[in-house]
Amino acid sequence: MIGDLDRRSTLPPVPLLLGLLLALALSVGMVWILGEASIVAAAYGGSLLVLLIAGFLVARIRPEPEAAQVVTPDWSVTLSAIEDPFVAVAITDRANRMVCANETYVSWFTASHAPPSMPVDHQSREGLVEAARKAWREGSCEIGLIVSPDGRRRWSALLERSGRGDDYIVWRFRELIDAKLDDGVSEMLTGALGTVLSRAGIEATLVSPDGKVQATTPGLAERATGDPDMNITGHDFVQLLRSDERDRIFYAKEGQQGTPQTLVNVPLDPPGAERLSGADEASSLILLVDSGVSLGGPLDGGGRAAVPQLEALLSALPLGLALTDRDGRFLFANKAFLRAVGRKTKGLPQYPSDLVINEDKGALADSVRRFGKGPVANGDMSVRLSSEPEESVLIGLAGVRGIGDVAVLLSLSDSTEEKRLRDQVAQATKMQAVGQLAGGVAHDFNNVLTAIIGYCDLMLLRHTPGDSDYDDIQQIRANSNRAASLTRQLLAFSRQQTLRPVVLQLPDVVSEVSQLLKRLMGERIEFTVRHDRELGPVRADPQQLEQVIVNLAVNARDAMLSSDAAKGKLTLATRRVSKRDVERMGIDVMPPDDYTALIIQDTGGGIPPQVLTKIFEPFFTTKEQGKGTGLGLSTVYGIVKQSNGFIFADNIPGADGNPKGARFTVYLPVYHGTQMPAQTGPSLSEEPDRGASEWGGGGKLLLVEDEDMVRAVAERALVRAGYSVTTASDGEEGLACVANGGEFDMVVSDVVMPIMDGPAMARGIRRVKPEIPILFMSGYAEEQLRRDIDIENMHFMPKPFSVQQINAKVADILSAKK
Repeated sequence: MIGDLDRRSTLPPVPLLLGLLLALALSVGMVWILGEASIVAAAYGGSLLVLLIAGFLVARIRPEPEAAQVVTPDWSVTLSAIEDPFVAVAITDRANRMVCANETYVSWFTASHAPPSMPVDHQSREGLVEAARKAWREGSCEIGLIVSPDGRRRWSALLERSGRGDDYIVWRFRELIDAKLDDGVSEMLTGALGTVLSRAGIEATLVSPDGKVQATTPGLAERATGDPDMNITGHDFVQLLRSDERDRIFYAKEGQQGTPQTLVNVPLDPPGAERLSGADEASSLILLVDSGVSLGGPLDGGGRAAVPQLEALLSALPLGLALTDRDGRFLFANKAFLRAVGRKTKGLPQYPSDLVINEDKGALADSVRRFGKGPVANGDMSVRLSSEPEESVLIGLAGVRGIGDVAVLLSLSDSTEEKRLRDQVAQATKMQAVGQLAGGVAHDFNNVLTAIIGYCDLMLLRHTPGDSDYDDIQQIRANSNRAASLTRQLLAFSRQQTLRPVVLQLPDVVSEVSQLLKRLMGERIEFTVRHDRELGPVRADPQQLEQVIVNLAVNARDAMLSSDAAKGKLTLATRRVSKRDVERMGIDVMPPDDYTALIIQDTGGGIPPQVLTKIFEPFFTTKEQGKGTGLGLSTVYGIVKQSNGFIFADNIPGADGNPKGARFTVYLPVYHGTQMPAQTGPSLSEEPDRGASEWGGGGKLLLVEDEDMVRAVAERALVRAGYSVTTASDGEEGLACVANGGEFDMVVSDVVMPIMDGPAMARGIRRVKPEIPILFMSGYAEEQLRRDIDIENMHFMPKPFSVQQINAKVADILSAKK
């Protein structure tokens, strides 16, 4: 229909046709009148008519250009396809504009917030921005954890680039909800275990928080409704029961003609546990026990009778549950309860009070007797277990009746995993605080050592070998350099030392240091090396990695030589660890990624458990007085952390259960960037070449240092070298010297100063003198200074330094300027 209308529209209108025919007739008539020849006029008219007909045909069959059609995406179809009550889906274009989102996304994050600018905490938002960049670049990206601003809700996210031209990103968010203790209980009740319970006169049901039946044992429907095939899932649980004037409970169908029931309510939620916002409340397991149920079968705790089927049910639950009699003696405890109280291998004591410390024994014993002999009730109390006296736990108590000797139900959640995570966070926080303290101490101590070493150098200029004081001064200088090495180790622990990272393979570093290790191990220790294939490259400082290997190997050697064994074995291995392997290990502090691992394992006596959490702390050592500084492992920890890696220590269990050795594992992330050269060249903090130290052109220097002793020794050293030195005691004074018209060839400044620090002063000086070179002196790392201020013609010299080093450094910079 539309095609026919288009073809008709190509024909000329009727008035135009009539006009053309009239013009043809007039022109033929004029030719006939003027030529007086009818044949010529007819030929002329025929020719015009043929041309006219040909023009009409061409106009009719000429194809019309198709109009450009602009196709607009029909997002309503997409919206209906992505609707999901459990997954929030949003689609954004390259300008980060949200073009489509389902109802779940709107309810979770609102329609006014398009990814990645969502209402989440700062760290999560940064992760979303980085994930979007990776998705545009690589096609997809996953985020394991996104946290709401209040920290109560958590999500994971999957990003995928899509569209005909890869112009869109599809965001899928799933809420992370802690697994509930009632997971799997439904299958147990409706399976073989439920059948066994029904035959024994015990019915059980899983009831939701709103009182609805979720699952039952097979016999409950028949006893409550009289119809064994009736599906009572979704019914109100209270409608299945009746009670008499004495508050005895009966099934609704049986009434008072049936057997009274004892109702036991077991909340499937750990006592005191806080659930995430948006997570469903926990269900309850309700047991209905006939008052005439026969009791039999001895129990592990004290030879008393109980219901074997009830034991089997409680044993299958992940919540720690235990039963006591009216006198408070244990009758039964499932594996989760034994694991929670730290007695998985020791078995149950006689009374619950034997599990707690002395201060809590009386209170717990009184509570158990009160719930066992009083009216049916429940409650909870806080106690401290003898296995973990520093931590309080919440134990639930409930009085039960009608199950023979069973009188009290104790519940306790297994917090082993929670405690492990809490210990990891506490250890990381402690190490960070100790690192900050160590870095601050090292920085201040470096100022003192700078002054001591500087004055020793100045004194040595006035004394020659053979003088009475020469040897004493040399001894002072040597001890000062030894102290400087200790401060460098403290800076390594606090991750504030200067590194020279390059891309390398771990086997190459191991090969470089293997010969030294063989000599260090001696004849009593067998040294072996093993390498995985296809190891990923890492980016680290090779000299510092050699220090890590040597420190760990020497520590292992000392442990093996101090043991009673005649010989020992040290194994050094490298392994390839994939992202999937990291996820299976479940180490929360280590993000899933590809790693190259370095493992150093010995056959010594292992590490005592009470020492294991302290071995990386500075100055902590188990060696005898004078045989160790306690900085070896702390230096290793700092180097690994500054290289963005992770280090863990554990014991290797032997056949008899005792440790047969210790193992240190270092994980370094695989470097995926562009390969860098193996040698990066000298850094600004390295010793200048000897040719530059011969600079003798003099110059005007501005020396800014808040420590009087350091400023004095640096000034004397520079003046003796022929420089004109102007001093300032802080950044404001130094900036004023330049701003008031002072002409200087170079600025030598400390980094950390009161009122105005070195980087702030440098930015102010550069506004006045944009090309003046600046030399920073600091006990902190060069990388940290670069993060604070990154300007051209900036140089760095670590503290402590000698008179020769500062003179050579200044001469090197000024010679390059000339």
